[in-house]
Amino acid sequence: MLLLANAEAWPGFATSVDRLRGGMPSLDAMVEGIGLVERETKVRSVGHGGWPNMIGRMEFDAGVMDGTTREVGAVGAVPDTLPVSKLALEVMRRLPHVMLTGDGARRFATEIGFPHDETLLDDSRRVWWERLQRELSPEDLARFPDIPLVPLSRTITDPERVRDTTVFLSADRDAGIHAATSTSGWAWKYPGRLGDSPIPGAGFYADSRFGAAACTHTGEMTMRCGTARTIVLALRLGHTLHDAVRLAAEELAELREGFLAGVVIHAVDAHGQHEVVNFRCEGEISYWLWTDGMAEPELRPATTL
Repeated sequence: MLLLANAEAWPGFATSVDRLRGGMPSLDAMVEGIGLVERETKVRSVGHGGWPNMIGRMEFDAGVMDGTTREVGAVGAVPDTLPVSKLALEVMRRLPHVMLTGDGARRFATEIGFPHDETLLDDSRRVWWERLQRELSPEDLARFPDIPLVPLSRTITDPERVRDTTVFLSADRDAGIHAATSTSGWAWKYPGRLGDSPIPGAGFYADSRFGAAACTHTGEMTMRCGTARTIVLALRLGHTLHDAVRLAAEELAELREGFLAGVVIHAVDAHGQHEVVNFRCEGEISYWLWTDGMAEPELRPATTL
């Protein structure tokens, strides 16, 4: 067995490990751990601790994929709901659809018994409002949010430069390889913006025959390149995991226009190998790893390209 996640998974990674050790199915174990990340206010890119969109509303994205059946559940721009990773799993298990978004996803959540959650922290609201006051004229502030928002999308930036996502990849004792993701998305994003986290093939992809991959940070890039799917397809075509990840990074490097920044790629293969690669992200990137031969999970440094 193997479990891999990004560094911000710390509130729930050990729980997922314990559940896997106890025989819980991989997707359930990962979603239980991610749910703890989503409720941890110290994690500023996921769930309750995340930042609101441009009009001060929290919107969450999540996705899960069963690599054995290649079934997918995903939700995007979901208001008033935690944990959205669990909601994505319920989409996969209860509906004939792959993805629900916005008010439709919230309706489904209500129908299956999810409570309405207050998801915006008071401190996040304060920081958001203070920034608006600096950017807008008194006239526009009085009319807000009934003003053009496009100019704000290039002037208001993330207060902590956070563009991360919680990603979990697992290889279980039944030879299944699976993926799960969750994020609150970019701070001050345009309402309705989806990143790559709920997009199968971009932010995550799993095929138990070959491997799985998941990405964090600049989802606009991985959506354009289909990064997670590229890695799994390269594995299917006989590339090593090392070469498959670098092929995906080369595709990202070929982008010349649009919003360009860094990406972190997490990947595992069907032989028990793993790779975590930092492509142009600032600072040191680390990740959590556990295998059934390890007494405790380890936080390890990513490879920098």
